[in-house]
Order: sequence, then C-alpha cells, then structure tokens
Amino acid sequence: MEFIFIRHGHGEHLNDYPNRLNTLHPSLTEYGKFQVVQLRDKIIINSDDLILVSPTKRTIETAMMLMNSLDFIITPLVGPRMFPQNPEFPFLACDQILSKTEITNFYGDAEILDFNLDCWKGINRVDQDVFEGYAKQLLDWIGDRYNRIFIISHDGTITNYRILLGEEGLTRRDFLGETGVYKMIV
Repeated sequence: MEFIFIRHGHGEHLNDYPNRLNTLHPSLTEYGKFQVVQLRDKIIINSDDLILVSPTKRTIETAMMLMNSLDFIITPLVGPRMFPQNPEFPFLACDQILSKTEITNFYGDAEILDFNLDCWKGINRVDQDVFEGYAKQLLDWIGDRYNRIFIISHDGTITNYRILLGEEGLTRRDFLGETGVYKMIV
C-alpha cells in the first residue's frame, strides 16, 4: 500500500513568523491557496483512495481544494503533533484542533473518524505510547482495504507517522515544505 503525506498550504499563522503562532484556527492565506492549486495540477486522487485530514481549518481547506468534490475523512488522529516531542515546548493556539461541533458547524456533514477515543484534546502533547496506540488503531482500521492513503496534515505529524511506519533517523530537516508531498510504500 502507498501512503501519500501532504502538508497543508501556507497558513495565516505563518505570516509575521513567529509572532502569529498563537493565532487560533488559522486559515490558508491567498498564497497558501495558490500553492494548493499548483499542487492539485500535479497529483491524481482517485475515488477509491482513502483521504484522511487533520481537524484544522488550514488542512481542511487544503483538502477541499485538492479533492474536487471527492469525500474525505476528518480525524484528530492525524492532527498537529510536535516533533520531536518535548513537553517543555509551549502549546501554540495554531495547533488547537476544531471540535466536532465546530467541524459540523463549518463543514456540514463531514465524515469524522475517532473510534470513540478521548482524542479531541489533540495528539500534540500526548505521551508517545498513547500516540502510538491511537495511530496503531488507525492503521489497523485502514488494514489492506485501500491501495493508496492520502494524509493531509502537519510537519510533525507526518514525521511521527513516517517513523511509526518504519523510517529511521528522521529529523526536523526532513519536514515537508508547504504543500510538500512525501510518498511511502509500506
């Protein structure tokens, strides 16, 4: 199976970096939307592909622009996560995920996947073993039902999943740029 990780486009919280990192629920900037349009012309997403999206405005906006009316699933299990994990780092408002109610209010009948886990505070600061347990449930659910899985998420989350799927020696230098794409065969 093939995992295709996509980082969201340029978000409002990155304007005047690092001074706006505490912006709550930042959207894509006009430049971020341009980046997504450029990416949309380069990738092909099929109706039988699984598309998982982090519950933040910028990732959902990225997905909506990429999908061209294809369905996707919003899940906190691919929400923002620090890399490397360090509880000493401050929590940033830009990494707060939307609640189920906010998702419904903003995006109507969007499909949500959470396995009834207590994961709506986000996976950003949970212990590594808790994150790995959540991620394993997601990967078990995916199983072999899909040939291609798109995950639209954030640098740290993508790097954490890449390690969980078997890559070694990754550092922050391996982060994707805005609308970066990383393909991985598992």
